[in-house]
Amino acid sequence: MTATVEAVAADSGHNFSKPVRNSVTLIKGIGVEGDAHAGKTVQHLWDKARTPDAPNLRQVHLVHAELYDALAEEGFQVTAGQIGENILTRGVDLLGLPLATHLSFPSGAKLEVTGYRDPCKKLNAIQDGLIHKMIAKGEQGQRIVKSGIMSIVLEGGAISPGDPITVTLPNKPHKPLPIL
Repeated sequence: MTATVEAVAADSGHNFSKPVRNSVTLIKGIGVEGDAHAGKTVQHLWDKARTPDAPNLRQVHLVHAELYDALAEEGFQVTAGQIGENILTRGVDLLGLPLATHLSFPSGAKLEVTGYRDPCKKLNAIQDGLIHKMIAKGEQGQRIVKSGIMSIVLEGGAISPGDPITVTLPNKPHKPLPIL
């Protein structure tokens, strides 16, 4: 299966869900044009209050559509943009990517993966118990996060549904993603 963009979303307000768009434009070193989380320094309200000058490692949020498919099988109805993602993908194992993986798009836009997105308790406002579906325990008891990944913009450009995604892994040894 080819890795593709299924949907894109952005919101200028600090709302949990983001409305779906026909396209979004990535700005190098900033994030999604017009999105509340765009900026060189951290824009997430909780983090900004604690460390306002920290670099923004959460410029673009990506979620895999296969997560929504699995949630639907368990009775959870989640739609594109609803958990705050900017890019909904299909055909790429986002959660299995190592740190510093590059995701490239036909416009020349390029992202670098920076970490897992820590799930927020606001997920339960979508449907009660949803946050518990975003966290699992690994074989060694480690916390596994399923709510997508975060990235920074290395090269700007437009992204639209249907765009193919090229995945480029970093040199080995691969480093696991931190939870952001």
